[in-house]
Amino acid sequence: MLNTVFLNSQKVDFDKKLNFESITQVTNLTNYDSSSDEEILKRIKDQNIIITKELPMGRDLIAQFPSSVKLICEAGTGYNNIDLKAAKEKNITVCNIPGYSSEAVAQLAMTFILSFSSSMIVQQNMLKQKNYDNFTQYLNVPHFELLGKTLGLIGSGGIGGQVMKIARSLGMNILVYSRTPKKWEDSNIQSVTLEELLKKSDFVSIHCPLTPETKHLINRETLKLMKPSAYLINTSRGPIIKETDLIEALQNKTIAGAALDVQEQEPPELDNPLFDMDNVILTPHIGWRCIESRQRLINLIADDIKAFTEGNPINVVI
Repeated sequence: MLNTVFLNSQKVDFDKKLNFESITQVTNLTNYDSSSDEEILKRIKDQNIIITKELPMGRDLIAQFPSSVKLICEAGTGYNNIDLKAAKEKNITVCNIPGYSSEAVAQLAMTFILSFSSSMIVQQNMLKQKNYDNFTQYLNVPHFELLGKTLGLIGSGGIGGQVMKIARSLGMNILVYSRTPKKWEDSNIQSVTLEELLKKSDFVSIHCPLTPETKHLINRETLKLMKPSAYLINTSRGPIIKETDLIEALQNKTIAGAALDVQEQEPPELDNPLFDMDNVILTPHIGWRCIESRQRLINLIADDIKAFTEGNPINVVI
């Protein structure tokens, strides 16, 4: 068996509830809760496979990897934390784990949308402040159906596709912006330009990867295209939105609100204005963290490693 080291398994197994047996059946596994750069170079000695979860691996670090390292397996969908060119120069294969949390992230995105449609967070905050006007007078907050509303999806991969299914079951119309526009059998789903999507959508939900092209895709100018009544959802990667521009748009009521499971800096500084905004829902990058998703992730890592050791690597990004 090849030797494998998981450099920061606590990022995935933070509650110590995951079963790693599927991995130990295909490789000799060593687990570390976390690793600094100095510890990484010590711990990968004589290792053939490295597993990481959003652990920064830049050129200078990868250049020092021993020749024994043949595979870096990113324990997730995004791999922008790894310098792919540096890995290629060292003849190291890089693979990821797409699709392990599609259902969970889509569920969270729809939870945000449903919360906004019912002003659920605002209502609960009113109760905490002992404001009972919604009970004793009349409903003081927006409350509307999703039937017939328009959801704009930026990206239509695995997660975006799951969001689309749920939204269609609720009677929403779907606009899609992606690198590869397609024709949809459902007449209520249309591929459009980003500009058209932003102008027409009641909700905009981001489901694209973070690349040089998508960084700050949502900024002051693109936010101005959205309806003042529209809501922005991001369960993808924080830097796709230029956060300072979003804060400005929320303060000026350029858009109605935002729900962010990811932020440009994670964790955000505690004085970040987003924490104190009534029209913002913040969660600490929890979309992928359901126990079912995390165990699925471990099992799919085992599949990646098994395929690599058999000479037929899968989910290769470089």
